[in-house]
Amino acid sequence: MALKQIDYGTAEHRQMVNLRYEILRKPLGLNFTQEELEKEKNDILIAAFEEEKMLGCCFLTHVDSNIVRLRQMAVQNNLQGKGIGASLMNFAENIARDRGYKTMMMHSRKTTCHFFEKQGYKIEGDEFIQLTIPHFRMIKKLR
Repeated sequence: MALKQIDYGTAEHRQMVNLRYEILRKPLGLNFTQEELEKEKNDILIAAFEEEKMLGCCFLTHVDSNIVRLRQMAVQNNLQGKGIGASLMNFAENIARDRGYKTMMMHSRKTTCHFFEKQGYKIEGDEFIQLTIPHFRMIKKLR
């Protein structure tokens, strides 16, 4: 498995959008808007590949000089539980550290909080609804 940063607007980015749609949005009956996708131009796009096939992805969005936000983490349904997500998290955290960020935060779906807790993230605050489903804000100090 190869982990790498990918460029916005490329074939790999389109593959990333399709994976995120299939895993995260389609089950909720939602799609991406062009405005949402255009905001990704300044983000750090990360993906895991086996040859040309994307296995999983996520991206990092700058919040401030100390905080980066992990967003849109998705792994192919048939590959979940095989370490791809943990590898993506480790890779993303290393990139964030290299860029000087001290904290990574995210809005985790309630159903995936257990995965992020295993990666050292802590729930901060109360449950809230985002994109029609329960979420929690989660944070981790990067060392």
